Amino acid sequence: MTDCFHYEAIAKMIDHTLLDPALTTSELEDGCALAARYDLASVCILPYYLMRCAELLAETTVHASTAIGFPDGGQRTAIKVAEARQALKDGGRELDVVINISKVRSGDWQYVNDELLALTQTIHAEGAQIKVIFQNACLDDASKMFLCEICGTIGVDWVETVSGHSPAEANLSEIELMRRYSPERVQVKAGTGIHNLDALLAARAMGASRVATTRTESILKECRRRLQRPYLAQTGAVKGNENSALPPGRVPFIVERQRIAGTLMTKERIRK
Repeated sequence: MTDCFHYEAIAKMIDHTLLDPALTTSELEDGCALAARYDLASVCILPYYLMRCAELLAETTVHASTAIGFPDGGQRTAIKVAEARQALKDGGRELDVVINISKVRSGDWQYVNDELLALTQTIHAEGAQIKVIFQNACLDDASKMFLCEICGTIGVDWVETVSGHSPAEANLSEIELMRRYSPERVQVKAGTGIHNLDALLAARAMGASRVATTRTESILKECRRRLQRPYLAQTGAVKGNENSALPPGRVPFIVERQRIAGTLMTKERIRK
């Protein structure tokens, strides 16, 4: 299979996902360093850490991204738009937006259209891109097809199968369906279920141009093994995150943490 794919193309399919709310700041920093080391497509990170993510990736080709209306899309449109504006201000270049599942299942297509249009216009106005998460596990095929039509008419950049918090994982038939019913200019992203290189290649064969995964390093190590390319040296974050490889001029996280701690201790002494 080594003549069927190229390492760089596979790496640029991956959105490294850091949306687990239990992740520590050190783990978030490590994830950004990993993305830079492997030259991925993007890092999709917890919203509160997006600004820091954008700083860390500023000297790379990896895009900073986050999720809007996550995980279930039930927020009011105004709240989602506000989230998107803050994310853009924080340096987000690709935003993964969850549809309002309740409105889709209720057949309120005007609401769904208006919300996606408002979000797409807001995001495109800043030169960023939008991925629309369908949460396919909750929808019938007719709803998926209609959503593809709406997204194509509006001009979103990607349609996405599910989020990592979906009750079920995406399957290849859903990727195929979304590719078939979306205009060629709209790309397809597999939102979950990509646990190894074979799963990624299968999703690509069905028409996905992006995948979300937390198994990035093992996937790309396997890719390099099959292509008989040497493994990348770990020049990114190491144990404790104290020696992260950062772009020139960037302040290591451990230094910022120590600085903040020192400031708090000084303030405490003044209060006493």
